[in-house]
Amino acid sequence: MSLAARADRLAEVVAGEGLDQLIVGDLVRPGDSSPDASASARWLTGFTGTSALAIVGPRARMFITDFRYTERAEREVDGAFERVTASSRLLPELASHLEGRVGFDDAATSVASLGKLEEKLADGIELVATTGLVERLRRQKDEGEQEAIAEAARLADEVYESVLAPGLAGRSERQVARAAEARIRELGGEPSFPAIVAAGSNGALPHAEPSEREIASGELVVWDMGAKLDGYCSDCTRTFAVGEPGGEARDVYELVRRAQAAGLDAVRAGVGGAEADEVARALIRDAGHGERFGHGLGHGVGLEIHESPRLGPRSEDELLAGDVVSVEPGVYVGGSFGVRIEDLVVVTEDACRNLSTLPKELRLVD
Repeated sequence: MSLAARADRLAEVVAGEGLDQLIVGDLVRPGDSSPDASASARWLTGFTGTSALAIVGPRARMFITDFRYTERAEREVDGAFERVTASSRLLPELASHLEGRVGFDDAATSVASLGKLEEKLADGIELVATTGLVERLRRQKDEGEQEAIAEAARLADEVYESVLAPGLAGRSERQVARAAEARIRELGGEPSFPAIVAAGSNGALPHAEPSEREIASGELVVWDMGAKLDGYCSDCTRTFAVGEPGGEARDVYELVRRAQAAGLDAVRAGVGGAEADEVARALIRDAGHGERFGHGLGHGVGLEIHESPRLGPRSEDELLAGDVVSVEPGVYVGGSFGVRIEDLVVVTEDACRNLSTLPKELRLVD
């Protein structure tokens, strides 16, 4: 789908909400936005910098940046948008182009920015809080987006194999994580989040931070990482055994592998996020480990590593064809070990297409 077509679709949504315009972009730190905070503006306009606000409506297509990014905006921003360079700060420039009923995303707006914007508005302009209008459209990835995510997943798979080649025993968690992130960069990507490498009892911490702890023989190692290419993220987790991990660890590993396979089988268009989660969760709960699976089954992935939809017990989302989601059950045995297995998949009408190629049988490494 072209960027112009995205703007047209969004304009239809804006009109359907009874709005004249919608502000798209980061109204928490306008002009100094992180990649996640500027993801919607990038999706809409193609701009990759840190200073971006857009106005979209039935009669509006405008992109605003500052002097630092004027030339980049000329190269990157779709021609459907009028490009404007703010003379000073973004908010006063934005205010001068607003008219009628104007929507803003309350999840991307600070109280301070909202107050400053209101001070600059002309009479007769009404600001209206909305939630997730752009994200609603971003959810379903087009073919180009799916391929970008698939390429990022392929890169991450290559990194796993490369960093595993010399073995894990005797290396610290931090050494492995740093080697993985360095290799991602060598292959032309960026880490989509800081890698998690957690050995032994640290593996029982779902979001453990890599430490100087050396990986020892007989331990399981939970390794969660992803790559980012052309702005799009991947996400994958595998759990490896350094030598023989013992019967209990093997049993839990096989339980998680079965639960993950069941979760994959459940993912298709029309299935609820809570329904897919329960398919995997029931197996873990019936095996007596229900309290050791404390997070959801998965989440959407795209320009951000965590997007809609959510797969979890309290999810109200229904899966749509074109969603890209993780499927990642886990069991965490406090003080001993953890197991998590995660694939990234594209939701289709009657199944899902797996973008993760690494095998999932328990792999023993040196």
